[in-house]
Amino acid sequence: MSLGRFVPYLGLLCAAVLGCQSPLGRYALRPTPSASVNKPSMGQAKDSRPQSRETHPLRLVAHTESAVPDEEHLARTSVLASVDELSLDVLIAEVQTAHPSVEAMYAAWQAASQRYPQVISLEDPMFGMTVAPASLGSRDVESAYALEASQKIPWTGKRALRGAAAGWEASSAAHDIETTQQKLAEVTELAFWDYFVTWQQIDLNDENAMILKSYRDNALSRYETGLVTQQDVLQADVEIANLEQRRIELERMEKVAAGRINVLLRRRPTESLPPPPKSLFHQTPLLDQETLLSLSIEERPEIAAAMARVQAEESKLALTYKNYYPDGEFFGRYDTFWQPRDTQSDLRGQVGVRVNMPIYHNRLNAAVCEAMQQVAKARAEHDQLVLDAQAEVQAAYEQVRESERTSKLYSQKLLPAAEQNVEVARSNYDNSKINFLDLATAQRQLIDARERRLQSQVELQRRLATLRRVTGGSLPESRGLVEPSDSTPE
Repeated sequence: MSLGRFVPYLGLLCAAVLGCQSPLGRYALRPTPSASVNKPSMGQAKDSRPQSRETHPLRLVAHTESAVPDEEHLARTSVLASVDELSLDVLIAEVQTAHPSVEAMYAAWQAASQRYPQVISLEDPMFGMTVAPASLGSRDVESAYALEASQKIPWTGKRALRGAAAGWEASSAAHDIETTQQKLAEVTELAFWDYFVTWQQIDLNDENAMILKSYRDNALSRYETGLVTQQDVLQADVEIANLEQRRIELERMEKVAAGRINVLLRRRPTESLPPPPKSLFHQTPLLDQETLLSLSIEERPEIAAAMARVQAEESKLALTYKNYYPDGEFFGRYDTFWQPRDTQSDLRGQVGVRVNMPIYHNRLNAAVCEAMQQVAKARAEHDQLVLDAQAEVQAAYEQVRESERTSKLYSQKLLPAAEQNVEVARSNYDNSKINFLDLATAQRQLIDARERRLQSQVELQRRLATLRRVTGGSLPESRGLVEPSDSTPE
């Protein structure tokens, strides 16, 4: 058989080998709307098997949609543009959808998910051709050439362990998405309460200004009749001016808070927002502290991600033990080397196998020790996260309890006492028993008590947001609106 007769078959074989490219390069991995990540529980047996194709929470979609929506798209689709009152739940959902940090975590998860099909795949088959140049055109022998095809096959179990490690790393990246979303929810809620409290304080400031103006009118009429000196009128003007200065400060705070919310929504900081609700939220009584501690260990995605990293390192450790066994390479070959022209026989195929010889145990033993230390490191990091979570829950729980007690103290004792003090002071001033400075002092104490009660109520909501995050985002509570008489100044 001459080389020229084989050329068409060689071309077909090369085309088959080189043309079998996967079309995955035109696609990107996207999470399905119903995809959920299974968190490995603390007591669950470690299963290093990768998820099957049917249960893997990914699907292939054409990479034609933009990953980052433009500003016009956000302005067109934002539900905030069509509401009369800013809703906290809607705001959190909008931020978690639009914020670039979530997109970054999704991209990291998608990149990690692409590792699984790579590591479980066989290496590319090899094709080789050898030609003896001296035989070309020889009168004594046929043109000599050899063809060979080979495929490497790793030791049984290696591909599964590589896939398991990649699967757990992708699972850790998926839990990182949850962590980012929960942190965004907390940041958004804190910004929302800053926005809420400035609106409430502006209303409170306006109401106090109206009261002081009525006091000034009373002092002016009494001054005109000679009952008091001009100092009372001037003292009232000073108090009113102080409230005007406070309102300027509150307006600045309101714009800053609105700017923070707009930036979270990927909008210009100066864009307008709907007003916040006019009432505070209330929540059902908290669970006991021990239950919240257990809940944080079970629900926090950071801990689930750390456990996934532990299992990924354990899969890698098992893989290093497999490296003590050889991998095989199967090949098929036939050649036409040095056959005389007049005595050429039929070509006969050859098959064989090659194996590597893992005899350098120092290198293999070092790889096993390295993998064992990586497992120990991952476990220590997981244990540290558990301890940190317990400390955060305990601190957040005590802060919530403090805010609850402080809010009740202002509502039940300090504010009623300050209101009664103002009533008595006003009556005494009308009867000329005290001067206007004493009345102004009592009114300032009432203004301060009202602001502090409002701040304590909002601080309770802020601390609940932190407690919600450190317990895994699932704090058992039901939200509702407090009656206006319980949350607005009397």
